Amino acid sequence: MESVLIIDDDKDLCLLLSRFLIKNGFEVNISNTGKSAIEYISNHKPDIVLCDFRLEDMTGKDILSKIKELHPHLPVIIMTGYSDVRMAVTIMKLGAYDYITKPLLPEEILLTLKGALTNQQKEDKEALAETTDKPNDHTNAKSTKKTKGKYIFGNSDAFKVILNQIGLVAPTNYSIIIYGESGSGKESIASEIHNNSKRRNQPFVAIDCGAMSKELAASELFGHEKGAFTGAVNQKAGSFERANGGTIFLDEIANLPYDIQVMLLRVVQERKMRRVGGVRDIDLDVRIIVASNERLSESAKKGQFREDLYHRFNEFSIDIPPLKGRNEDIKLFAEFFLNKTNQELDKSIEGFSLDVLKIFYQYGWPGNLRELNNVVKKATLLTSGKQIEVGSLPFEITNFEKLNFEDAQDNQATSTQYAPKKNIEVSEQGMKYASIDAEFELIVEALKKCNYNKSKAALLLNIDRKTLYNKMKQHKEFTENM
Repeated sequence: MESVLIIDDDKDLCLLLSRFLIKNGFEVNISNTGKSAIEYISNHKPDIVLCDFRLEDMTGKDILSKIKELHPHLPVIIMTGYSDVRMAVTIMKLGAYDYITKPLLPEEILLTLKGALTNQQKEDKEALAETTDKPNDHTNAKSTKKTKGKYIFGNSDAFKVILNQIGLVAPTNYSIIIYGESGSGKESIASEIHNNSKRRNQPFVAIDCGAMSKELAASELFGHEKGAFTGAVNQKAGSFERANGGTIFLDEIANLPYDIQVMLLRVVQERKMRRVGGVRDIDLDVRIIVASNERLSESAKKGQFREDLYHRFNEFSIDIPPLKGRNEDIKLFAEFFLNKTNQELDKSIEGFSLDVLKIFYQYGWPGNLRELNNVVKKATLLTSGKQIEVGSLPFEITNFEKLNFEDAQDNQATSTQYAPKKNIEVSEQGMKYASIDAEFELIVEALKKCNYNKSKAALLLNIDRKTLYNKMKQHKEFTENM
């Protein structure tokens, strides 16, 4: 559960904001003065800070400066009135993640918080960290090594191909599609392309399209004018404006609503945009990098993604292989995560036992680098000796073969038990049965796509797990009475 510190001297606002964030899964702490906030942050580290621009004892600028001294990478979002927007933008240049204007809109708050947390978790999530002492053996080592201690790269042949591609495409202005499974390092690859481009000294703005609501997607990307829609009480610049001159990275691009894709097509074609509700074109000089865990060409064939937009993006593409089977990379990344966690926990664990490495090599890593990072962090916390042993690994890692066998048995039983009937005879119950059976066919297809994982199938069908079970039970009872 992510923790939020709210800093505001308006106690009523703090109470309402606290209730809303708790309802949405956050842990909330409140400080009504700058002094108490700094004291709290000195002893605790929240995941994110929501700070009012004007407090009785301190300004937002002063608080931000103190926070950055204590925790340089802690994301801070400034809450401000319209008259302070210009100063808020200045504060962003000093290290604030973003600003939101009062009166506050719940959806905007939630979207901004999620965007900040996604950006902050970039190193853990994508796990391409600082360059090791031994450079990777590839033709563009000089250009791709320029990471200032932030990234490491895999040693596998598959990853060396990616490094060569980065070296070739980074100096150009090509639009790029990055394909890869969740947690495989798409955002870090995009950041590395930016860092090795001519735009390296300009902004790099990363947006998770999957986290944006349909209602706020246009405003988040293109900004809005005052009065553009209900609740738009102030003008706001969008992500494309913030990235002007630099690079914008659009993760999970296939999740963008179709009408937003139309707006995006104009931006890509003409390099111009308008804020929502605006009448003036804004010139853009932005390099666009997008990412997806599914092939956009297939999404275009299904009518889920504009084909013309896909071709605009597809000037160059990079495929990131899953972590499974890349044993050279697994050990390299595991050691990096261990070193980083040692620093965070003030430990000095030296490495992994041979049995642990054997499990790492055999495990499938469905969560890729993100999952490996989390496993190493948990194991480091539990280890008191000089190296990480099997006993410190999570249950699902050490027992994955047993769990996979049980899942396979359950999947087989589910697929057999819930096979829809064919050749239904016409009867007085025919219409009712046809409706139930058609609904159930959809459920079966969802189960197949999710490997008969009922929780994922329910999510895919946009229903809860209990409703899914009830519908499966209804079909079973109806067919037994036929």
